[in-house]
Amino acid sequence: MVPDKEEWIKALSDRHGAKLQKKISSTVVAVCGLGGLGSNIAIALARSGFGKLILIDCDRVDITNIHRQQYKINQIGMSKTEALLESLKEINPYIEVKIHNAYLNESNAGDILSDANIICEAFDNAECKAMLTNFVLEKMPDKYIVAASGMAGLDSSNLIKTRKVSKRFYLCGDEVSDVGDGLGLVSTRVMLCAAHQAHTVLRITAEEYEV
Repeated sequence: MVPDKEEWIKALSDRHGAKLQKKISSTVVAVCGLGGLGSNIAIALARSGFGKLILIDCDRVDITNIHRQQYKINQIGMSKTEALLESLKEINPYIEVKIHNAYLNESNAGDILSDANIICEAFDNAECKAMLTNFVLEKMPDKYIVAASGMAGLDSSNLIKTRKVSKRFYLCGDEVSDVGDGLGLVSTRVMLCAAHQAHTVLRITAEEYEV
């Protein structure tokens, strides 16, 4: 049986406290890139009761995604935005989700990200990472950006950390490992980095800032 919205919010408030849950429910988070990082970030935020997510990706689910991304075999061929929306609604039927099946760039980022309070950079491509981070820092200085760098391979999970780069810019990962260095992306380490990003979003929302 699906709980009604009041029951859902009460369960979350019992866990987080009513004051914090009210903040969580009113916060809008954009997840830019829905691969290993972004799909895991979105799932974690939906479970936490965030009120609205903005999901951006232009790819479709492929069999090579299944080992580290939050998609299922029966979703192969679907757009990642639609597939993830489907999964998020199964977890949290009351979350508002805006999807953009688009390639994010400097010409459309301003419009797509305008409603977001916090932006998660979850791209695979280094140029896309740099573009989004620079765009937000330069053009949207009132927003927070939580980015990622370094989560490949089988190195120690303890090397994945969160660093406050500036007042509104946080960076998660080991800041060293790269896909081209050998083994590539492994689900467990990618999930660790995604968890750091999602937890940073929660901490920012709770006004618990890194020093």
